[in-house]
Formats: sequence, structure tokens, C-alpha cells
Amino acid sequence: MTYRMRGRRAATLVAALAVCAAWLTGPSARAEEPAAAGPLTTATRFYVDPDSRAARQAAADELQGDTGNAANMARLAALPQARWFTAGSAEQVRADAAALLDRARAAGQVPVIVAYDIPGRDCGSYSGGGAPSSAAYRQWIDGLAQGIGAGPALVVVEPDGLALLPKDCAGAGDPGGTLTAARLADLNYAVTALKAAGPGTAVYLDGGNSKWRAVGDMAQRLIDAGVARADGFSLDVSNFQPTGNLDRYGTWVAKCVWFATRGPAWGRGHTDWCATQYWSAAAPNDGRPGNAVDAEDPSTWHWTDAWYDQAAGTPPAGELAHFVVDTSRNGLGPWTPAPGAYTGDAETWCNPPGRGLGPRPTADTGVPLADAYLYIKIVGESDGSCTRGTGGTIDPEYGVVDPPAGAWWPELAHTLARNAQPALLP
Repeated sequence: MTYRMRGRRAATLVAALAVCAAWLTGPSARAEEPAAAGPLTTATRFYVDPDSRAARQAAADELQGDTGNAANMARLAALPQARWFTAGSAEQVRADAAALLDRARAAGQVPVIVAYDIPGRDCGSYSGGGAPSSAAYRQWIDGLAQGIGAGPALVVVEPDGLALLPKDCAGAGDPGGTLTAARLADLNYAVTALKAAGPGTAVYLDGGNSKWRAVGDMAQRLIDAGVARADGFSLDVSNFQPTGNLDRYGTWVAKCVWFATRGPAWGRGHTDWCATQYWSAAAPNDGRPGNAVDAEDPSTWHWTDAWYDQAAGTPPAGELAHFVVDTSRNGLGPWTPAPGAYTGDAETWCNPPGRGLGPRPTADTGVPLADAYLYIKIVGESDGSCTRGTGGTIDPEYGVVDPPAGAWWPELAHTLARNAQPALLP
């Protein structure tokens, strides 16, 4: 199952350093944190499904005499990937989760679970659906929590659920705010219920990616959804942003959450003051955030680092939220269409051509706040029937109608494995 990762609206939540200069008294140092939170350690082994789609594709390729792709699929099948729970009754999800936990415990591994059944998910787009009501969703979450039981498990809560709130949907959206308030209440409920399953469950609210919401915007959404009661947040699910950018963005979001909730008194309640990943390339690099623009400019990110060094200083150990990163498709970074190739939305997030697997799943990331790099998106599942603004049904990048969201696509799986960075090894 996949979901649509829409383009970020122009960021507007940058704080001018000049506004805060009189109060910036914290020392210039970066916080050091443990390498993992919750039940995870750097030695944690994540669950590998012996009957994964990659394993079945390897067998099919071998039967067809396609030894190169068969070998790559076998190598992919040996890597842990997430299990998505996307529908069904509370009893069904309870039974399915319990069965998964039994298999993982028998293997001495920790399953990565994705909860993806929020009402109105994906604004009704390619991966639309979800529970019919908040009451039904909460029953479903209770079933999932009961199935997980004592764990251990790592749960990613509702990819897209915060970065694409009902108020962000196109058209009528949510002008009264009722649907957005319900979404936030449901996410808070999910965090509480899943954490109550037991101390062996690590829970991460989804936090979009580094090319979507500005740091302060995402920090506030995470605060509103209950990140303080979770182990942290997830990044880049079903997207393609470079791992280094995500590590930096995640660290800023964590520091912004702390700054606005537990930091200096003058900054509490002010995620809108947090420095962001979006700077104007035309602005002088004099330490002041530039005008918000619809582009990243990593060459200016040292000023964002400096803002957090000054404003946040060194938070006490254990007070910063941690994060996990989906590296299942980001080995070659995002796709950039040829200039002038498309006059409409090129849907760069949707089955982009020529991408590759990223860093292998591990809980030993070497990044203080990054608990794990994971293959959360199922490698080889389609994002949906992309048309890239052409108005037709064919995806011009492939010359075919793409499979629907969540459907297995051998060509996509083969490409991602073939282009893996670092390369898949025997």
C-alpha cells in the first residue's frame, strides 16, 4: 500500500534572527543523544518476511531464466521491510498483528509496522480510503495495539497523516477546521493506545520529508498530534530525498519541538520562530533567514545550524525527539524531469524513473537522533497510476498505465534493486 506524497506549499514559517538576537544566550553546541530510543538498540535486527513479494519475484525470475534480476530480488528479499496494515476490522488487524509478532519473536527480530487507516487519508487521491469514522478508526487502532501486545515492535503512525491534513486538501478542504481537529485527535489517540501496548513498542508519528513542510510548520503539527508521548517521528516514507538532508532536517525538527515546548521561556509556543530548510538563494549569507521560497538551498543550511546552536543550545539528554528515515528508494535522490518535459504537474513523487534503493536497514545509523534507517515503503509497489499532468491515462515515462497504488510492479522492483546505492551485494 502506498500513498501520495504531494508537493509542499511555499514555506512561510521562518524566524528572523534579528528578532531573537537579544535573547539568544545558549551556548553554541549540538546536543548529543543516545543512538536509539524505546526498545531499540544499535544491534536491533528488524524482521525479514521469508514470503515477501521480493522473495516471490526472485522465484519467478529464476523460473524465467532471468538470473540477474533473480539474484537482485533474492538479495532484496534478505533485507527487512515494513508490514503495512491498511484496512480490515479491529479483530482482523488484531489477529494479523499478533501472527506477525509471533513470527518475528520466533526469529529474534523486531517487526516494522505501518498503521495506515486514518479517515480521509491522502485527501481521497491515489491511496484514498481509510476508516469510515473516528470511532471506527479508534477501534481499529485498539485492535492493532492488542495484536502487538508486549512487542517488541516499531510502529510508524499514518504516513502522510500530518503533512497532508484535511485543511491542506485541494478544493473545499476543511474551511471550518472540524476535519483537521478530528485528524489530530485521532493521531493523539493512536499514539496513546500504541504506547500503552507495552514498553516494547516504539511509536513514530509521520513527519513528511525535507522537501515538504518547513521545519516550524512540521514541528507544530507533531506537537499537536502528541509527539511528546511518542518515541519520535518518521521521515521520507515513500519519497526520495537524500539521507543526509533528512538527517539534518529531522534534527532541526526535533530541536524546534524542544525549543517551543521545553526550551527557553521566551521561545515557548513559537515554532514559527524556528529556522527552516528554506532560504532565499538571493539573500545575503549574513546569518539572517532569507525570504521563504519554494526551493531548498543547502548551501545556506549552515545558518540554520547556527540558529539552533544559539537558540536551543544543548538540550538535556533525553529531551529531544528521535526519528527514523525511510531509505527504501532514496539511493539516487529525487527525480528531476528534463527541462520543458511537462507543462503540468510532473508528479516527481509518483513512480519516478531510474531511482534506486538507499542505505540498508539498520538501527546503527551513526546519527545521534536517527534511531534507524528502514525500508518502510515496500520496494516494488506502485505509487499509483501517474499521468504527469498530461490528462491521459498513460505514464509517459514508462509508456504504460502504471499499476494502482500498492500493486506489485516487477519492473519497478528490478530498477530499484539494480540502481541501489550502495549496490546490493551477494
